[in-house]
Amino acid sequence: MNHKEDYTDINSRTWDQWANRSSPYTIPVSHETYLQALAGQWEIYLTPCLPVPKTWFGNLRGKEVLALASGGGQQVPILAAAGAKVTLVDYSDAQLEADLMVMSRENYQANIIKADMSKPLPFESNFFDMIVHPVANVYIEDVRSLWHECYRVLKKEGSMLAGLDNGINFLIDEEKGLPLTVSNKLPYNPLQGDPEELRRMIEQGEGIQFSHTLDDQIGGQLKAGFVLLDLYEDRNFDGLLREYAPQYFCTLAKKP
Repeated sequence: MNHKEDYTDINSRTWDQWANRSSPYTIPVSHETYLQALAGQWEIYLTPCLPVPKTWFGNLRGKEVLALASGGGQQVPILAAAGAKVTLVDYSDAQLEADLMVMSRENYQANIIKADMSKPLPFESNFFDMIVHPVANVYIEDVRSLWHECYRVLKKEGSMLAGLDNGINFLIDEEKGLPLTVSNKLPYNPLQGDPEELRRMIEQGEGIQFSHTLDDQIGGQLKAGFVLLDLYEDRNFDGLLREYAPQYFCTLAKKP
């Protein structure tokens, strides 16, 4: 098996399985939440616990917004209720089906596309006003190419809101309990590690995940041409690690 070619397909099937088990990131918003969003009362989460500041979005009405790797019926319905023209890209059939279900239930329109974000994005250049991207690039090996693609498809003055993992979840295995100890070196790349560990991850349905350096996450955005405007940190829902350090951060960047 050539994992460098097939790992995103493995991750797609993994997310399908997680959706069937109702992982927190696969549960669509309720009808009541959608109605509140129509009334202007809404929040969007790109990391586990903290909502994105509303000032980062500005006025969404009529804006072309790319919801990148945002399947599951969580971000897209809220963006649509706020008046955006939303295009969703995700690589999990189950996650896309969740958005199709909410779209049918609430009778709004969104462009829903199955595509692998490790490949070139299937859009013309300078098309979108905004990209909304929750913590998802842990499922692809090369984030620098993704940032270049995001820059390409954004219009001038367009913005990108991205939830990101800082690597601590990969550095320490909290399941081993206290005292917390280092379990992996960073950046973590299972495609370049122990083949038996990779096989175990696949067989146990964990997905193939990668940590990325700040050079790749922030430096990669800057080298693609973005200007960084703001960021904040966030933590896991639960577990030992959240008591000791943030595990995520979210960036606001602009295409000048």
